Amino acid sequence: QRDLLDMQEKENQLRMEVGAAQQKVLVLDDLKDRRASLDADREALAKKIGQFKQLETAFGKDGVPALLIEQALPTIETRANDILDRLSGGEMSISFETQRELKTRDNLKETLDIQIRDRAGVRDYEMFSGGEAFRVNFAIRLALSEMLAQRAGARLQTLVIDEGFGSQDEIGRQRLLEAINLVKADFAKILVITHIDELKDAFQARIEVEKTEKGSVVRVV
Repeated sequence: QRDLLDMQEKENQLRMEVGAAQQKVLVLDDLKDRRASLDADREALAKKIGQFKQLETAFGKDGVPALLIEQALPTIETRANDILDRLSGGEMSISFETQRELKTRDNLKETLDIQIRDRAGVRDYEMFSGGEAFRVNFAIRLALSEMLAQRAGARLQTLVIDEGFGSQDEIGRQRLLEAINLVKADFAKILVITHIDELKDAFQARIEVEKTEKGSVVRVV
């Protein structure tokens, strides 16, 4: 009888252990299903992260913007050189460099450098005088404006040149006037702002502003 009671007690204990083990199995099965769901979510998130990284690269400075700039540069460069050729008497031309070699690695870096060629060879933009730099600025800005207007399906209506003649010598001023006459058909109105009296006769219509003791006086000539 004592052995029977011992066996029954062990049986009850084993049944409890089996029940606990079965409960653990159920918990493990639930965790397994949850892990499978989390793995699927992780894969989906990893895929999204990859897509966002591609978009980040695409819309970064070395992506679509760089591609658009690279496609537009030949048009801007050609038009700017046409204008600069007239401004410099055929002595200056520009080119855009979109890649530069890295000093520490063999890779290429995306960049946008303006290389200017004249009788002395090719130099950086910073190496030119104020008058020469103004001619380059004028040519590039005008070429860029024309291209943007063309892409927008519009027409440039007004060109404003503010104090551009002061940095030019006599020959440079004459060439700038020739460039203005060259492009005047592309604009409805060209406004030139200057303090140089010698240039007054170069323009048929003038708005003269004179400073007096009572204030500024405007006169249309």
